[in-house]
Amino acid sequence: MNHPAYKRIVLKLSGEALQGKRPHGIDQSVLVSLSRQIKEIKGLKVDVAIVLGGGNIFRGQENTGSRGLDMDRSVADYMGMLSTVINGLALQDALEKINVPTRVMTAIEMERVAEPYIKRRAIRHLEKGRVIIFVAGTGNPYFTTDTAAALRAMEINADAILKATKVDGVYSADPMKVKNAKKFDRLKYIDVLKKGLKVMDATAVSLCMDNKLPIVVFNLNKESNIKRVVLGQRIGTIVQ
Repeated sequence: MNHPAYKRIVLKLSGEALQGKRPHGIDQSVLVSLSRQIKEIKGLKVDVAIVLGGGNIFRGQENTGSRGLDMDRSVADYMGMLSTVINGLALQDALEKINVPTRVMTAIEMERVAEPYIKRRAIRHLEKGRVIIFVAGTGNPYFTTDTAAALRAMEINADAILKATKVDGVYSADPMKVKNAKKFDRLKYIDVLKKGLKVMDATAVSLCMDNKLPIVVFNLNKESNIKRVVLGQRIGTIVQ
């Protein structure tokens, strides 16, 4: 029998991961594939929490700047948080269609669509075998969903953050643009910060460093990759 290397994980998904090949919005086939993979790791008796971004619907930082006509940063960030709620409801629907019990928990109260985030209640859901989808980031502007993932992982005592991306790990430069970009199998937190590598934002990496929480960066687009990471197979890049 396969034994998981991590008993409790936070899976960090960008909004762009849900849009697949579409220019924006949600690709249902991506939701179906993702749901199957999550059900697969639930079969290993792993506690699963998910933090979602909202960039496939609205990216706050693209609408802010120093020009007089730009949107106020806090307004744009709140709009981005609401986008994550839309993604969370879509993923919940896909998971429950394949009989995976799920709860959406939001940092911004909206009782008709999701539960308010309460740490003790979240841990209780995990103990009962439910998948938790954390939405609305931290509930505060100026903080990214990367920071929300690190914060929630610490609060629920997760063993690792799994950062799902479109590439198979962390590179010295964007591998889509630089042919000779070097892939890292392992990195230290401090190296990520010093080199400015695009793993997670600096606040999230610093939180993980302070609490010795590993970050595993891997390619979401390969079927069963989430299971491979959970089982401790050497794919992607591990930051610890």
